[in-house]
Amino acid sequence: MPLKAVLFDMDGVIVDTEPLHRKAYYKMFHDLGIEVSEELYTSFTGASTKKVCETLVSKYQLEKNQEELAVIKRKYFKDYFYNDADFHLLPGVKNLIENYFENGIKLVLASSASMTTINMVFEKFALEKYFIGKISGADLKESKPHPEVFLIAAEIANEAKENCMVIEDSTNGIIAAHSAGIFCVAYKSEHSLAQNYEKANLVISDFAEIEFEKIESTFMANSQQI
Repeated sequence: MPLKAVLFDMDGVIVDTEPLHRKAYYKMFHDLGIEVSEELYTSFTGASTKKVCETLVSKYQLEKNQEELAVIKRKYFKDYFYNDADFHLLPGVKNLIENYFENGIKLVLASSASMTTINMVFEKFALEKYFIGKISGADLKESKPHPEVFLIAAEIANEAKENCMVIEDSTNGIIAAHSAGIFCVAYKSEHSLAQNYEKANLVISDFAEIEFEKIESTFMANSQQI
């Protein structure tokens, strides 16, 4: 099966907003007077803000509801998003996006981030013209590791899932792609701490490894086995 569409995760793949989220979450934890362990925080990787806030409300028996927590967290995040000097696209990803676009590959964003955050990133880095669709997992009933977001992304691309490829960096996202039956490339970067890649079809650490001319034959050979 030829490669027709690539379904991009955003956080940890296109941009690394994780340090911004981390700063925002820990400011919120401080405001709430709760201690969140590194182990618990790591388990939130790839999950929507809604799901994280629901977990916190339940675990810590908080008086505020998940919507109120989300408002606090997003206020801090927005401040960091526009004011953190270290916030850039990840190395090589703009070249990869342009490479796929020039080779007629349909691109769909399938992220756990809110649509507000997705639109902020697309506007800040001028990505809109390359993508035919964007999905926020925060708007869906299920969150990664559930496969829903990638199955809908394949529908938006109007391609069979056998012709699609997911690029992910988190355990939850990789499991979601695997459960959807879609070929998954795991991007292992310096930011991807404590993530599990065993369900990925291919693990890379440089986007140049999966430019269209290089990935096409690997994809066709391996997608048959999914």
